[in-house]
Amino acid sequence: METTSLAPSLKNIAPQQEYLLQGSILDANRDVLLHRLRGLCDNAESNFETFADYEAVYVLKSSAVQQSQAVSFRVRHALDDLEAPDHIRYIGQAELGDRARPTLVRACLDVACSSNVREFLQEMGFKLDYDCVMKGYFFHKGRMKVTVYKIFRLLQPGKTDSSNWEPLSMSHLVELSVVAPLGQEQIGEDMKNFAEQLKPLVVLEKFDHRRLHN
Repeated sequence: METTSLAPSLKNIAPQQEYLLQGSILDANRDVLLHRLRGLCDNAESNFETFADYEAVYVLKSSAVQQSQAVSFRVRHALDDLEAPDHIRYIGQAELGDRARPTLVRACLDVACSSNVREFLQEMGFKLDYDCVMKGYFFHKGRMKVTVYKIFRLLQPGKTDSSNWEPLSMSHLVELSVVAPLGQEQIGEDMKNFAEQLKPLVVLEKFDHRRLHN
């Protein structure tokens, strides 16, 4: 890994929390949602902003811990902007907190990195858990970010040519998120109010990902 290129990013790392709501919408209803978001969000006058990312999830497993507690990193590479740096992301476990809290809250670190980060993780003992392609649209409303995207599994791991993509479902995932410093609880209420404006097209909820491991 090229430590010199990483140094500027590492200096700026600070404790962050991700506030998150998630839902899904059938492919047939996607365009209606996109036009609703265009009217609600800040970039209403511009064309839809799109993205196509390859994401690989690496896990460091140990027999002493449960699968849900294994350390994992997500490495993302933009397929539609070859000059953009790769990003490595750590996402912590969701905080238990108050059940009345309107969003899921979890620790989050996201930094740009060199393109050989996958090799570095493998040398550290991490194993590829899964990889996929995510293609869709994103919007901004203040500091809130909304993404509407489809997930494709790769028939051959690591091969990102579109002929190797297979859609996982007939739906698009919808995510409303904010990454902010610790202790900004008002964000959750703002997100809840925004999510209400998307009903009944899509219902955004906080989802406990630990249920996937039960």
